[in-house]
Amino acid sequence: MERVNTLLGKHIWLQFVLSVLAGSALIVLLFPGPSVLSVVIRTTVISVGGIAAVLLARRKEKRAAGSTDGLVVLDRKLRKGDVPTDPPERDGMRALVTQRLHRTRHRKPALVFLTVLFVSVTVLTAATGGLRQTIGLALLTVVFIGCGIYNSSLQQRRLHAMDAALRSEGAAPRPDYSRA
Repeated sequence: MERVNTLLGKHIWLQFVLSVLAGSALIVLLFPGPSVLSVVIRTTVISVGGIAAVLLARRKEKRAAGSTDGLVVLDRKLRKGDVPTDPPERDGMRALVTQRLHRTRHRKPALVFLTVLFVSVTVLTAATGGLRQTIGLALLTVVFIGCGIYNSSLQQRRLHAMDAALRSEGAAPRPDYSRA
């Protein structure tokens, strides 16, 4: 899994391609009918705004880390809980953690909004669509919101643990994420 994370971290375009293909496959499964190529094209065009936002955030993170490879290394250390000992690397990690904590400061209202949005779409689909679409969207809602809550909580714990470790004098002991 580590090799996949490293590959996707270095080649962000691959993340975009895979997400557009996964989104297109989900749309084709839930709403059969239109040609697959038209669904892929529509999904790509609609995803441009999200891709632009991700690229902007990534550029800021690369600036803090120094390079794409530096960002991948710092991200791996953050996931594992390894506190950097090298002073420039500590400064890069500190900048990265600060940026991510600032960017995620409104995560709870965002999760509530997403939950309301997904449940509303599922209820409206139940009222106007077929059983297949309703069940598909209900499953998507439960899985997506569940994963979103779990992953955001895990990332917050990691960021706060790394922030606390970086604020201490020396390299702090490795945080325990087994309770995650």
